[in-house]
Amino acid sequence: MLIVSGAERVWTGVDEIPGGPVVCADGRVVAPGAGAGTADEVLDASGCVVTPGLVNAHHHLLQSAFRTLPGTRGVPMRDWLPRMAAAYSAVGVDDEVAHAAAAVGLAEALLCGVTTVADHHLTWPASAGDGVGIARAVAAAAGELGARLVFVRGSARDDPEFAAASADAIAGALGGDRAGMVQVAVGPAGVHSDSEQTYRLLGEVAAKHGLRRRTQANEQVDVEIAAERYGRRPLELLAEWGWLAPDVTVAHLCGVTEAEIAALAASGASATHAPGCDVPMGWGVAPAAALHDAGIAVGLGTSGGGSNDAGHLLADARLAMQVAPLAGRQVAAREVLGWATAGSAVGLGRPELGALTPGAAADLVCWDVTGVADAGVADPLAGLLWASPGRRARHVVVAGRVVVRDGELVGRPEREVAAGLATLLASRSSR
Repeated sequence: MLIVSGAERVWTGVDEIPGGPVVCADGRVVAPGAGAGTADEVLDASGCVVTPGLVNAHHHLLQSAFRTLPGTRGVPMRDWLPRMAAAYSAVGVDDEVAHAAAAVGLAEALLCGVTTVADHHLTWPASAGDGVGIARAVAAAAGELGARLVFVRGSARDDPEFAAASADAIAGALGGDRAGMVQVAVGPAGVHSDSEQTYRLLGEVAAKHGLRRRTQANEQVDVEIAAERYGRRPLELLAEWGWLAPDVTVAHLCGVTEAEIAALAASGASATHAPGCDVPMGWGVAPAAALHDAGIAVGLGTSGGGSNDAGHLLADARLAMQVAPLAGRQVAAREVLGWATAGSAVGLGRPELGALTPGAAADLVCWDVTGVADAGVADPLAGLLWASPGRRARHVVVAGRVVVRDGELVGRPEREVAAGLATLLASRSSR
């Protein structure tokens, strides 16, 4: 049993409890705020606000090795895509690179209070074979650090039958995790890169294995190419191809119309907002509040390091608040925190994540609010976003196990993780 005690405030995702404790047993929340029994460990949360672990519903972990590359900042998406592809080719994407990049991205996530990361992996060189090695390498990085992983076997102009066979193999290799630490999903990059056949075949793999489906729509190039190639809008095509449904989550959704929002709501699909990618790159602004108001479950994601350069979901939650009035209405901190926790979990089909209610997964974050950035803050929960969104968590717990303690990773030394990627990239560049 783990008891988190002494907190200033506990936000369960449903309500707020002054103080604590939060009692966890067998990887689940027993009862926040209830009387504590005998603990195997007591985690000191004095001076902290405790929240559910954040859920990053859309990341590209490979891009953690390709941040701030020349010619990739604030450029049209048509230019960005081939420049990133050239960088991948120059380094050589394989199991080793996938593991090192994922370790960096997942370590960054945990230190920033993210306990679950959905990794939409889109780069599959011929040398990777069926891709199981890459998928296992990413899962191994998550296991070493103690993070939950949703590995999305994506596709970006892959041969449809090859992509489906690979997804089938990966689901067979990784899909048996009963503890919920590794989940497999499938996801074409978008109608700009993948055909109806790819969507259909990956959908068949999802149905066979009971996997969630994920895709991207309405980013800049997606809208342009859908119009050029099909004379249609991306969401029209997704609906026609059977990819607007309750088991589907669509990321980005920049510039959707009222009619498209209504169609999304009627389909039961969920959405993932990624303002930290779309806004600074100039690719659009999703009307996240309007999506939410229409009854669509809205989650939050960072997207990858090639466009965002960071994996700090709390900082992107602040950005979501800041840009929301430009796309509809203002949103409050608690609403956006809901997107970053339970909203993201809905899109992953994981109702046990993103809350600290009895029976929920024991994934939580202790945020220190005693520093100067929080001095004078009347509402410490809102202050997590408004006052210091770049903060590092004091403690992070995943499945009842402490994975960040006093701001430091427990599974692997932070410097070792960073040096591993730096050394690998240096060796590849000198070949």
